[in-house]
Amino acid sequence: MNITSFLQDKQLTVALTGDIDHHRAKEIVRVIGDKIDLYLPLTCILDFSDVTFMDSSGIAVVIYALRKMRELEGRLLLDNLPPQPMRVLRTAGIEKIAEIREGSTL
Repeated sequence: MNITSFLQDKQLTVALTGDIDHHRAKEIVRVIGDKIDLYLPLTCILDFSDVTFMDSSGIAVVIYALRKMRELEGRLLLDNLPPQPMRVLRTAGIEKIAEIREGSTL
């Protein structure tokens, strides 16, 4: 899994790629946490456009990022969700606690 990120105007975008499963979730959580701690963004966007598969471990990644951003009194946006990850997140009711950016793939 290759994770890229960039910061612009206190907005951190983290682009996730490949599979998000229990084998990769620990690494993703570590990278996201390190980036948030380093940049202290007001907004963090998790870009799922290149995610090919996600199981329930992806929910844990989103909740972790949400908690980190709440510590900073910031906000978390989920962007460009392909259909399969969207189904996993919707099944968990993630839209009740995290913001899904308009225009994302449903």
